[in-house]
Amino acid sequence: MSPAITQVTLAANEASEHRGLIITLFALFVVATLGITVWAGRQTKDAADFYAGGRQFSAFQNGLAVSGDYMSAASFLGIAGAIALYGYDGFLYSIGFLVAWLVALLLVAEPLRNSGRYTMGDVLAYRMRQRPVRTAAGTSTIVVSIFYLLAQMAGAGVLVSLLLGITSDAGKILIVALVGVLMIVYVSIGGMKGTTWVQMVKAVLLIGGTVLITFLVLLKFNFNVSELLGKAAENSGKGDAFLEPGLQYGADNLTKLDFISLGIALVLGTAGLPHILIRFYTVPSAKAARKSVNWAIGIIGGFYLMTLALGFGAAALISQDEIIASNPSGNTAAPLLALHVGGVDSAWGAILLATISAVAFATILAVVAGLTLASSSSFAHDIYANVIRKGQATEQEEMKAARWATVLIGVVSIALGALARDLNVAGLVALAFAVAASANLPTILYSLFWKRFTTQGALWSIYGGLIVAVGLVLFSPVVSGDPKAMFPDVDFAWFPLKNPGIISIPFGFLMGWLGTVLSKEEPDTKKYAELEVRSLTGTGAH
Repeated sequence: MSPAITQVTLAANEASEHRGLIITLFALFVVATLGITVWAGRQTKDAADFYAGGRQFSAFQNGLAVSGDYMSAASFLGIAGAIALYGYDGFLYSIGFLVAWLVALLLVAEPLRNSGRYTMGDVLAYRMRQRPVRTAAGTSTIVVSIFYLLAQMAGAGVLVSLLLGITSDAGKILIVALVGVLMIVYVSIGGMKGTTWVQMVKAVLLIGGTVLITFLVLLKFNFNVSELLGKAAENSGKGDAFLEPGLQYGADNLTKLDFISLGIALVLGTAGLPHILIRFYTVPSAKAARKSVNWAIGIIGGFYLMTLALGFGAAALISQDEIIASNPSGNTAAPLLALHVGGVDSAWGAILLATISAVAFATILAVVAGLTLASSSSFAHDIYANVIRKGQATEQEEMKAARWATVLIGVVSIALGALARDLNVAGLVALAFAVAASANLPTILYSLFWKRFTTQGALWSIYGGLIVAVGLVLFSPVVSGDPKAMFPDVDFAWFPLKNPGIISIPFGFLMGWLGTVLSKEEPDTKKYAELEVRSLTGTGAH
């Protein structure tokens, strides 16, 4: 048996010896959050409560919840794993995720809060034909949310499998199904109020856990960051190349192009993510929306700085073979690091492993609840209430439709998450960012800032960006033709890049422009003037 396999087995044995503690911590979090959800559900009286939490959350509370929504399994598990395996190139995920918030702050947060009511479709429908644009917005929201959900489901399967010693595919699929069921319960009962409080609790736990591990890692190296990086480079087996660009994305021109594509998707994707966009509607004013983004940037920025300690700490203290043996994509690097800084064969190590894993599980549950709420809200409010029922549905009927949509989206996510359980979660989230930036962002920006933009332009932009982004992903090495692909035994990957952003995002903007200039429809300039005043001043905002 190789040393790496022995270490992973030892980690699993540590987990098994303290399995009672691990299960207790998991159960405590699940019970506590279910309690919050039930409490919030009793206060959810109408659609405004279900979709927007009654618009009662302060800027700080919403900033904390946005942080909890954004710092997903990709942030905690995927980025730590990417840094542990690829060094500098892995840290580029952290930079991209953080810089993206500047786009959201400067271009989207305040105008969107002023212009909409519950969903992205509200903004588009204000000055365009309701039924087609709401259908398109709802479709795009659901597709982007499902892509993001894949990452969370994959992270859950990996994490709980490590802790409970589950190695069979059936066991991992069962874990994914359990997360899906919990997610359905959270959203169906608690709506936005319950989801927001769960995200706030989770953000505090995640930051606390990350601060603790960062402190313990730095303590190991006497708070000498240079010594930490040097040991990581040495232990990685790659020397100085581990601390320089190019280990993952610099092998050839194709990987460099893949990196550019990834960077564009990360920086532009946040401003088009449905579960982030709906958070701007939970505050009472546009000013509070802007302040909540400022809070989120501060909290998220601090967290992403600490991912340096998580990733390079794992590289310094754990062998590359051990990380890969535990999970080929490095998704278990952070929990393994917790075990190592506490002591592999000590009770303290097992307690840290259990605590950090429970926090990561909390992260997954909170994010999947936010994603499911975004997609079910869009279906119920945009497609069911305004397209199928043509605006005649009552609030109670709309909320009932949202709950049924939650169940359906949960089932689809469980099925797809089972297939994606061995992929790197940071890479999966990057795909969701690419789809969001290709379909949603061009349409939102054109609608808010271009007077000539028409319904046809919006439809071409959403569907064009969506079809090209999803199509390129389906025929990329993420799905087939690669040992780490979703279907590794078949090969129909003719698109060489793992992220489609470099093609699909410009295509989405191009289609929005082309659809508008070729449209015979006259833009409603009066409605645009009203939207412009509302988006910039908040006059008439809900």
